[in-house]
Amino acid sequence: MTVHMTTPPAPIDMADLDEVAILKAKHVNVYYGAKQALRDVQLYVPEHSITALIGPSGCGKSSLLRCFNRMNDLIPEARVEGEITYHGQDIYASHIDPVEVRRRIGMVFQKPNPFPKSIYENVAWGARINGYHGDLDELVERALRQAALWDEVKDRLHESALALSGGQQQRLCIARTIAIEPEVILMDEPASALDPIATLKIEDLMRELKERYTILVVTHNMQQAARVSDYTAMMMLTDDQKAGTVIEFGLTDQIFTRPNDPRTEAYITGRFG
Repeated sequence: MTVHMTTPPAPIDMADLDEVAILKAKHVNVYYGAKQALRDVQLYVPEHSITALIGPSGCGKSSLLRCFNRMNDLIPEARVEGEITYHGQDIYASHIDPVEVRRRIGMVFQKPNPFPKSIYENVAWGARINGYHGDLDELVERALRQAALWDEVKDRLHESALALSGGQQQRLCIARTIAIEPEVILMDEPASALDPIATLKIEDLMRELKERYTILVVTHNMQQAARVSDYTAMMMLTDDQKAGTVIEFGLTDQIFTRPNDPRTEAYITGRFG
């Protein structure tokens, strides 16, 4: 990918960013048993925006993403230190229910993982078990419309979700996430298993969704990060190569045109990683 070194956008005022950040990670360290995966990570995620996490394989992008909805709790011997807040509340505080955290901060995984149920039940199931008392038919239609899938499946709602294409399955998983009415959506390489046409549909959908949600996405695709994100965090292994950390964060235009760290420039131009 060619990076044109032009006059950079105005730098981010960190005080302003602190005011609009819905999620904050401060001095976060993550361990899996004795192995440290993340070291002293700091990251702000602004509301109603798309923030991309980029960096070479093994630098901890997915580990960091899972911190924001306590998915690392499900991994044996995983330990998170530091502070992660959502609307100023420490989500790792002893009185916080991780299930409620995951309802408010939903997640879409790399590989589409629809339930072996009908299209309708895939969307309705999570809302139902969370005690939704409204009109399920209306909820299912609304979620599928927001996921840009309704017109393709409205006459097939009671057919198996497993019969959908890979791209449709991924949009169904996004609809399933939307149906439980989160505020934040975490996406772990949501288009890496999809063909280029399906990938573009997911990217278009992400742009639409940021009007209602805050999105944090892990991607290895530099063009994708440049196309869809408002902010970008560059991750890299620390100098001793033992743990990942955020080495640079800023507006995506600035990161891709005038990065401050030479390692960021080397990575996005394909000379590293």
